[in-house]
Amino acid sequence: MDSDHDRSSAGGGKDAWPQASNRPAEAPGTSEAPAPDHAAATPPWPVPSRDSSATGRGMAGLSLPYQVVAALALSLIGLLACTHVAMVFLHVAPSNTLTKEHGKTVDRWIYPEFEQNWKLFAPNPLQQNVAVHVRAEVVDAADGRRTTRWMNLTHEDAKGIRGNLFPSHVHQNELRRGWDFYVNSHDSENRPNGLRGELSERYVRRIAMLRLSERDYGGRVERIQLRSATSSVAPPPWSTEKISTRPAYRVLPWWTVTSDDLPEHAAEERRDAARAEANQ
Repeated sequence: MDSDHDRSSAGGGKDAWPQASNRPAEAPGTSEAPAPDHAAATPPWPVPSRDSSATGRGMAGLSLPYQVVAALALSLIGLLACTHVAMVFLHVAPSNTLTKEHGKTVDRWIYPEFEQNWKLFAPNPLQQNVAVHVRAEVVDAADGRRTTRWMNLTHEDAKGIRGNLFPSHVHQNELRRGWDFYVNSHDSENRPNGLRGELSERYVRRIAMLRLSERDYGGRVERIQLRSATSSVAPPPWSTEKISTRPAYRVLPWWTVTSDDLPEHAAEERRDAARAEANQ
């Protein structure tokens, strides 16, 4: 009987162990997790389609009326851009048949918002170097008079520009534009052409006195004289062109310094203008 029991136990174990060997290993003390409910995992809202043809269609995704409106808007923008480019081109281009016939129309389109002051086909590079010099007549405490040497104002400005990544507007343009203002408003005999000539004289005198006030000459500056030294730019080494680089001088008459030419007076004028603007 015992043997039958042993055989039945062995037979039962023979039938049971293969089933147990196919089960995954489980940690002791854990229970089998319930099967997931697929119905509960489905969201209640509709899932969008992943059809790639529904994305990136641009204007084709719009309805017909909106497509017409978008096409008209793009056409108008393109036409306006082409018209503007054509007007700017005619404005900067050399004189031709179109500009002679429709020059006023081009000017009405360009000025004043789109003004261009450069030449497209004929640039005018710098061909001359212009340096502005000044010297002063100084009166000391014993009423002795002496004349200083010429000081190169343009060279002083150039020193403030070379090697400077952010040069000031004063060093770049104040003296140059002031001298151009004087030359364009005076004739070859240094006679002013109207009120602009007198204004340019006061402007260059103030610039000169502002630079001279930075130096101590041991007395009072009573008169100043300016001149320009104009020399041609030397040709490159590979060029066979022969150009004289000897400077040509334009010497202005002596000017008596007044209180309007002094930097202190200019500072007072700026302060008075600031007060008047603040009181308005």
